Amino acid sequence: MTFFRELKRRNVFRVGVAYALAAWVLLQVADFVLEVIDAPSWILQVFVLVAAIGLPVVLIFAWVFEMTPEGLKRGSQVDRSRSITPQTGRKLDRIIIAFLALAVLALLVDRFLVSEPGVEQPAVTPVHVTIGTTTGAPADRVTSKLSVAVLPFIALSNGPDDEYFADGLTEEILNSLAQLPELLVTARTSAFHFKGRDLPVQDIAAQLGVAHIVEGSVRRSGERLRVTVQLIRASDGFHLWSEHYDRTAADTIAVQEDIAEKIALAMDVVMDEDKRDSMRKAGLRDVEAFIALQKGMQLFEEAHGADDIIGALRQVNRYMEIVQQRVPDHPVPYQVHSDLYNHILMNEATGQWLGDATEEEIAGAAELAAADYRAVIEHARTPQERNSAELDLAFLASDWRRMPARIERFSAEQGCTDTNWIDNIAVPFGFAAQIQPRLSEFRVCDPLRTTHWRSDARARLWTGDPEGALAIARQGLEVAPGEWLYMSLIDALTALGQFETAEHEIAIGIHSSTVALSQRMMIAAAQGDRAKLDALYQRYLEDPGASAFWSLAYYAWSGDRQKANQLAAQIDQHAFAGPALATGVLWCNCGAPWDLEATPNFAGLLEDAGFSWPPRSPIRFPFKGW
Repeated sequence: MTFFRELKRRNVFRVGVAYALAAWVLLQVADFVLEVIDAPSWILQVFVLVAAIGLPVVLIFAWVFEMTPEGLKRGSQVDRSRSITPQTGRKLDRIIIAFLALAVLALLVDRFLVSEPGVEQPAVTPVHVTIGTTTGAPADRVTSKLSVAVLPFIALSNGPDDEYFADGLTEEILNSLAQLPELLVTARTSAFHFKGRDLPVQDIAAQLGVAHIVEGSVRRSGERLRVTVQLIRASDGFHLWSEHYDRTAADTIAVQEDIAEKIALAMDVVMDEDKRDSMRKAGLRDVEAFIALQKGMQLFEEAHGADDIIGALRQVNRYMEIVQQRVPDHPVPYQVHSDLYNHILMNEATGQWLGDATEEEIAGAAELAAADYRAVIEHARTPQERNSAELDLAFLASDWRRMPARIERFSAEQGCTDTNWIDNIAVPFGFAAQIQPRLSEFRVCDPLRTTHWRSDARARLWTGDPEGALAIARQGLEVAPGEWLYMSLIDALTALGQFETAEHEIAIGIHSSTVALSQRMMIAAAQGDRAKLDALYQRYLEDPGASAFWSLAYYAWSGDRQKANQLAAQIDQHAFAGPALATGVLWCNCGAPWDLEATPNFAGLLEDAGFSWPPRSPIRFPFKGW
């Protein structure tokens, strides 16, 4: 007790409290300022580390030294009868009160002035989009003559990597042109849809909604390289520019840069050195790297339809790691590389099949994914690319404090840079209407990508517009059919009470037994057919693709509060609980599938973000009942 009393007499406790409050207030200010100026996230981490290291230093200092009228002296040198520690203590009390007031003020500012989470977003009028028109995207970007698609160059030689070389050259040119803000450049997914297809230029341009088409061919023979390229005006087939390049293979980078700049100039883009620099930085500028990237991207697209997605993505990452080694400052290979760990984390959290994932991969997945996202942030080519990666990382790392501000920034941006996880956080927690116009723009950038249509349709459903969601889904299926989009179509039909049609669409467009069963369970719940729902759920449990997502939905739909809470509580213990439970809310389409009290970790994340509970339910389920 003597030691405790001495600590108290020397004001060590008071100094510690004052320091902690001061550090907290300064960190809040730093967090806000750094967010405003888009500073790298590591700067705040350094602040936190310095503050943590400083605490024991300050406490030791307070123990060793004492403030006297003559200045600082060692405590052992101060006569107790002349000590002024009581007066110093009273001053420290006033300092503590001041910092407490500042802390309360900072909390109030953050809650009511910065995040504004409770603002209800206005409903969005349904937009009816037809490919080849400008509806659904900013008019000045789509109606302008400055829109172009770069089609995959034809490989005229048959060496083992010649086709990948041609694809890589195409994508390098596409990425360079995409750095010019004046141009609307069709994304890779839609442009490469026409690989190997002999269609009139006018038809391709109409499907992609662009005014110009770039096409070309590549022949490699030993060290010789021949590239032929032309820029075609789609309206009349007129060749605005064309050129032949006969160079050595060593000149590949110079050729691709020259092609991109010549195309831009032919489209009357005013060039300057800043634009040229942005175009150069956009590409890999390494032939072996862009060949490896094309091989990996081909496998990546195939992986998401594979039975063993973990093993397939591991094969993808072998190529991405080659790219990382050769071009360590390019963001794309890190973005793709993270997908393996995202799937491992989600599957482990929700009880899905993990294939042959090792214990080391499972244990390290969170950090490996975070490291990939940090690399994307570090090497981002544009502010939009960096902001999107920061949003994804914050969501995956359960750092939701500034999530509303991040979503608002994403919504206000222009351009074609998407995020992987925006649907999972923005749609179920009140921001569906806010992000929906941005999702419409993505459809214009990449009109043949199924997931963009699905995201747009799903956002409309959650804003309370099932008719608009249905219209978008049907239009999307005409140009970009896929199982994911059929799911949005079925969701919209179910919300509208068109159950028979929804069942019919499952038979037409859903090939996965797991997905088909989950969709039929949803319809049975909406119909109020408990017997049918129970029978379908028993079949679902026997399916090899079964996950906790749909078990949680089943308990919610059937009104079994206890089991829903138990399952949610189990997921809540996982390191990936935030993303997993948010995804469960999104896929359930039923509002609150569990009581928030059952998931304290998830509840803490919602409190950090300022998100309200329960989330809005886009489909009425009669059995839910709580």
